[in-house]
Amino acid sequence: MLLVITPPGRLSQLRQEFVPAHPIYRVGQGGRLFRVGQVNPRGGAMVLDTRGFDGGGDVTGLCRQVVHECGMRNFCAVVCGAAGAAPQQLTGALDEVLARRNIELYVPEYWGQYTKKARVLIGSALSGGSLTCRLQEAAERFGGPERVALRLERSAEDFFLPAPQGSGKPLTGQELSELMGRLKPAVFFSDELCARYFTYMTGEGGAHFVLFDDGDTVRKKLQVARRLGVHRALARLEQVEDL
Repeated sequence: MLLVITPPGRLSQLRQEFVPAHPIYRVGQGGRLFRVGQVNPRGGAMVLDTRGFDGGGDVTGLCRQVVHECGMRNFCAVVCGAAGAAPQQLTGALDEVLARRNIELYVPEYWGQYTKKARVLIGSALSGGSLTCRLQEAAERFGGPERVALRLERSAEDFFLPAPQGSGKPLTGQELSELMGRLKPAVFFSDELCARYFTYMTGEGGAHFVLFDDGDTVRKKLQVARRLGVHRALARLEQVEDL
């Protein structure tokens, strides 16, 4: 199952086989659930922005609000989209109450330690190692591949070598296209990273390594995850439009 975070105005553009995840919910101070705008979604998943959670209020009451909204909207899952002030308290409560109602919970990787049943989101963008090892290690850490979900990250970065921090300059799609149009480089595919790459030199003798994703690399990452028993993934609409 691929959950796709889709703004209300673009739901008509979502392919039928994808599950919409609605980014219109947030937690306010005092533990209150808010729905932004006048949208009334049906089906799919709730994307819950928890940045407004201050650790106050009745967490049990907030969980009841989430469960009630999921029932009213026929949601199959809740995706926690950002860290709050008290992730352990909130995540533990959501994990327990949603599991009892067979509603899946998806949490950021650093929240995984506070849950027993939630699916932990593991990012797909790597600059070293391998995606296979990354997912296998996550499955071992959290109790099996059924506890892991792939968070698709369609990225493009220009690394000036050496890059000891393992990060480069982010490139927009237009910047990447212009760079490739100017250089016309030989492009290669990394089986370990499931990403494309090319290299080039600057006039001052500096070496660059450009790592990027396209529709084919996104599909490859999904295939790797499925082969390892990871059958859930999350992406934003713009990352999967060309699949």
